[in-house]
Amino acid sequence: QVPSVASGGGSVQSGVALKLSCPASRSPYRTECMAWFRQPHGKEREGIASIDGAGSTNYANSVKGRFTISRDSAKNTLYLQMNTLKPEDTAMYSCAAAAVYYGLGEAYTYWGQGTQVTVSS
Repeated sequence: QVPSVASGGGSVQSGVALKLSCPASRSPYRTECMAWFRQPHGKEREGIASIDGAGSTNYANSVKGRFTISRDSAKNTLYLQMNTLKPEDTAMYSCAAAAVYYGLGEAYTYWGQGTQVTVSS
């Protein structure tokens, strides 16, 4: 599944929740390993949540306990439920996929377009 354009971002106040979606088109190549990344303006991109082919997940410490990655295979969509948002969560969020599981690393093969999340205090 090749990720396309992420959606669900927006401008919100601290403490609220958002759910991001990343639909994917079917691909002849294996791409069941997927991840969410974010990049604050002027800073480096970081991996924040990943899921492997078996459904095992991994999270960055900065979002652990607040964010949940999931996917709906029937809808070919990857999700990121973000609860208790903080101003430091402000960033461009994008998804990525590959046949090999890279955890929170950046070696994923396919990348979708991002959606902006802005959290004000």
